[in-house]
Amino acid sequence: VMEGGKPSLALVYQAVQALYHDPDPAGKERASVWLGELQRSMYAWEISDQLLQLKQDVESCYFAAQTMKMKIQTSFYELPPETHNALRDSLLTHIQNLKDLSPIIVTQLALAIADLALQMASWKGCVHTLIEKYNNDISSMPFLVEILTVLPEEVHSRSLRIGANRRTEIIEDLAYYSSTVVTLLTSCVEKTGNDEKMLIKVFRCLGSWFNLGVLDSNFMASNQLLMVLFQVLQRDETSTNLHEAASDCVCSALYAIENVDTNMALALQLFQGVLTLETAYHMAVAREDLDKVLNYCRIFTELCETFLETTVRSPGQGMGDLRTLELLLICAGHPQYEVVEISFNFWYRLGEHLYKINDAALHTIFRPYIQRLLHCLARHCQLDPDHEGIPEDTDDFGEFRMRVSDLVKDVIFLVGSMECFSQLYSTLKEGNPPWEVTEAVLFIMAAIAKSVDPENNPTLSEVLQQVVLLPESVHMAVRYTSIELVGEMSEVVDRNPRFLDPVLNYLMKGLREKPLASAAAKAIHNICSVCRDHMAQHFQGLLDIARSLDSFALSTEAAVGLLKGTALVLARLPLEKIAECLSDLCAVQVLALKKLLAEESTNGKSADPTVWLDRLAVIFRHTNPIVENGQTHPCQKVIQEIWPVLSDTLNTHQADNRIVERCCRCLRFAVRCVGKGSASLLQPLVTQMVSVYQVYPHSCFLYLGSILVDEYGMEEGCRQGLLDMLQALCMPTFQLLEQPNGLRNHPDTVDDLFRLATRFVQRSPVTLLSSSIIVHIIQCAIAATSLDHRDANCSVMKFVRDLIHTGVANDHEEDFEVRKQLIGQAMEQHGQQLVTQLMHSCCFCLPPYTLPDVAEVLWEVMVFDRPTFCRWLENALKGLPKETSGGAVTVTHKQLTDFHKQVTSAEECKQVCWAIREFTRLFR
Repeated sequence: VMEGGKPSLALVYQAVQALYHDPDPAGKERASVWLGELQRSMYAWEISDQLLQLKQDVESCYFAAQTMKMKIQTSFYELPPETHNALRDSLLTHIQNLKDLSPIIVTQLALAIADLALQMASWKGCVHTLIEKYNNDISSMPFLVEILTVLPEEVHSRSLRIGANRRTEIIEDLAYYSSTVVTLLTSCVEKTGNDEKMLIKVFRCLGSWFNLGVLDSNFMASNQLLMVLFQVLQRDETSTNLHEAASDCVCSALYAIENVDTNMALALQLFQGVLTLETAYHMAVAREDLDKVLNYCRIFTELCETFLETTVRSPGQGMGDLRTLELLLICAGHPQYEVVEISFNFWYRLGEHLYKINDAALHTIFRPYIQRLLHCLARHCQLDPDHEGIPEDTDDFGEFRMRVSDLVKDVIFLVGSMECFSQLYSTLKEGNPPWEVTEAVLFIMAAIAKSVDPENNPTLSEVLQQVVLLPESVHMAVRYTSIELVGEMSEVVDRNPRFLDPVLNYLMKGLREKPLASAAAKAIHNICSVCRDHMAQHFQGLLDIARSLDSFALSTEAAVGLLKGTALVLARLPLEKIAECLSDLCAVQVLALKKLLAEESTNGKSADPTVWLDRLAVIFRHTNPIVENGQTHPCQKVIQEIWPVLSDTLNTHQADNRIVERCCRCLRFAVRCVGKGSASLLQPLVTQMVSVYQVYPHSCFLYLGSILVDEYGMEEGCRQGLLDMLQALCMPTFQLLEQPNGLRNHPDTVDDLFRLATRFVQRSPVTLLSSSIIVHIIQCAIAATSLDHRDANCSVMKFVRDLIHTGVANDHEEDFEVRKQLIGQAMEQHGQQLVTQLMHSCCFCLPPYTLPDVAEVLWEVMVFDRPTFCRWLENALKGLPKETSGGAVTVTHKQLTDFHKQVTSAEECKQVCWAIREFTRLFR
């Protein structure tokens, strides 16, 4: 697009118009692609400057302002330093000229100015210069405040890699000018008084400075703005938008004083201020103003979060006043569940705190609050009295109930699960509550059933007995939740096998009814997992269900769960029965697959076999009987019989990644199930994998290959065959990854390739290290260290670490000297390149969570040969840039030498990791 030089402004206008107004989606798309390329080109700077100057319409100005912001964020290095001042001056002119055109344009330009100020080291004291320049002109106030709002927000922006040195310098600078900003905001409120839009801007700006944590808390404690904030929140007539801005600001202030002891004066002001809002909250409830109610609840929650430590340390005294918890319980009493949901994180943290301290006296103080909370939660979980059918678990309310269930599990220890369970049960036993109350009580009981001690516990037994007697006439939702409760009580069934029959009968009834079938299947699965031995006598019944699985209205997940339960029980049968029963269990799925293949060959229609493959996979995965040495694995024969069908299915669907993935998954569990017993499959399986992979390089073949290496790599007779497999799979893989952006576009292939290579290193290192393929694998690994993809990167780092480690770890195997020598040769060839690439990757490409993996690799290289590593690291550090394009120092000479010393003198890997963490902050 940009080959032909700079496009004319008329052409750019045309494209912007098309982007916003072309009725044809294809036209919009073309314009979007063309403008995207323009934004990436060098011409974007000049063109957006001209568009802003011409000020033709909102769309072209918005495009230009957004382009400016983007260029400054991502391509600032394109501009020579001598142009920085001119850019700053023209942006300030544009924002002044366009201030009345549209607020979104002002925001984009404000961001551009802020991002420039953060990167441009020569612009000293930017806050001061901006305030001096504009504070006397009331019409410039809105955009000045906008710039001052986004500036602190951008300090920690991910897209600006300004580095820790510059960031520290900026934060100190902003802290120095912070009281000037607050004074400006105060005078702004005095001048514009009742202008609501301006007041919203002021609160947003103040919140932004609170969030950065640079405001002097003593100065703020006595500041006029704090009073204004609480006045706005106390006033009944405050508009929704202003109320939200004020609430956000108070929440930011509370968050900023997290460390209460060092911010005493401000903490006290905020504490007292928030407590005055109780009346306003009741007023909002009376007016049914949900937006305001939610805002107050956010403020009350933030108050409790901030004073959590104080409350636990000195409950009821000073700022540990328990009125804060009362406020949250008042909110929990609000009929809308969205209100109480805001406070969940606080209750969870309070529970965690009290659990850690574990002091009975403290538990006694907080117990009544948790009891009241649980009472409210049980009420909020009630379905509407006119609700029909089972409870929905995927809508918002269903998700809320799941969160309630999690929270109850986390705080129940304060009340005691047994007491709570008994109390809930007695409300059902003694009263005759409406169905929706019953259902909610059963729901909470299900959440805590597992934490009640099942040892000779008469209440639990009684509950179980009563639940399975529920008549079919009760509301469908009550039956549904009672089935979930039974599933959660499988420990009780295991301790009291006399309940097994009535419980299974109850669940079988549910299984036959469409709405209840999936819940019943899940409960049966739970009982199979926990009561494996007792269930063996019921195996025939499970097999009958499994044979006619599709006559029940089950979700895919529930059907697979039932088969899992069946397989778990199957594995406990006597060995001689397992083969025949497994064959029975698999027959249904195998017949279905054969039928699909037959249909395929007669009418060429391709049907999806994944349901059957997943069912076979779950059966193989969980049929794991205990087989003594020398005994033939009972599953071996069955798997050999099934192989031809799986092989045909794989061939038929070889072009479809999703189906091939499920085939490989099924084969993986089959191989894992019988281990060495699958030897007869090895040859045909590998042959088929390699031939399909040449045409359709699905990464799951590499994964399956890693399973085969894991199972057979120690067998002398298999090693050469497995190496041939690796080499045959590597050729198409390297072709795929060497394409432009190949690594980035195929992270799964990278992940699985290095899993396979790592398995080889673990099982047969000398075979791999003496092969011709190893050089190419190492080269590929070095290139892939910069890949920012969690799984793929982890796989690559693990491979390099394990590879070098084979030359470090003297495990007294006879091949250690050979390994050491081979690793020595590899390091001589690739060591410097590896260290340089790793340093570059962790400074510029990788997110912080990958650094422990990088540290492990560097540690292994260093343990292998410390003197050489010191030299390699020094060369790698020399190649790093010392300053940013904005002229700020990225890394000082002392920081480089300190880092080198910290790493090379480290005595354990942890120290290398800390050093890298600190050092890479300089480049973020």
